[in-house]
Amino acid sequence: MWETRSGTLRPPRYGGSAPSPPDAPHRRGPGHLWSEHVLRMTKHHGLGNDFLVALAQDNPGLSPDPSVARALCDRRRGVGADGLILGLEPSEEGDDACMVLLNADGSEAEISGNGIRCLAQALLRAAGRSEGSLRIETAGGVRALRTVRGDADGEVWIQVDMGQVRPGPPMAPASAAYAALHRSTLDIGNPHLVLHVEDPHAVDLAADGARLEAEYPDGINVHFVDVRAADRMTLRVWERGAGVTEACGSGATAAVAAAHSWGLVGEHVEVAMPGGIAVVDLTDDTLLLTGPSVFVAEVHA
Repeated sequence: MWETRSGTLRPPRYGGSAPSPPDAPHRRGPGHLWSEHVLRMTKHHGLGNDFLVALAQDNPGLSPDPSVARALCDRRRGVGADGLILGLEPSEEGDDACMVLLNADGSEAEISGNGIRCLAQALLRAAGRSEGSLRIETAGGVRALRTVRGDADGEVWIQVDMGQVRPGPPMAPASAAYAALHRSTLDIGNPHLVLHVEDPHAVDLAADGARLEAEYPDGINVHFVDVRAADRMTLRVWERGAGVTEACGSGATAAVAAAHSWGLVGEHVEVAMPGGIAVVDLTDDTLLLTGPSVFVAEVHA
């Protein structure tokens, strides 16, 4: 449980002990990883895919640490999230930040379509604005983003230029044998397996997702889709490094690209996931992902 004061999540107080005075060292229990410094973060979610975001400007010396990500993302012993995103200083002039994403298991992901919107919202909030454009460096390449509508202190809709889709890793045997109407592997900065099935809700997502991912040496995001119409599809997600999640932005983009190549959808598609709907547009040059990011709270841990 976390006590909330003015939108800030703080560790709960136990027993009747008095709080430490302001100038006292920051005390931590045995499960914490920092003994002297508070990590200042914000929590966001994109269609239920939730992330903790730490910006370099608020955290001097910020750098990736898998053990920190695992501890913070633990939903019983930490704050809880699908991943920890670091907004580091960019390497190129004109870019706004460099995104480093650590999954809940501590592994690093190249990009997240939902996560990058959450980072963009954190950057907008830090700059005191709710509108504008951003350029964010990722391990999958630089992504351009623009706000569509909303308030950075609440819910803001953001469009991400996800770039072009490329062929994914070779199809593994279990993926090739899976009972699917169509199947593809794609790469949109990170790898995806897209399986067109009759009913995604009949799939044992945790069992089948884990089993299929395990065949790929570098892991893969696994998606089960059903195309409802030329402009609508349903998607359920098994994410590499996070497991079952409410939504996957890069997965929605990859799924639309796959379904378009199968001749099942057009160039403007609503993707319904358990966490809500994202919109994917295909152009001659790129794929555009549009969806919300919601600010949840400030977190000091």
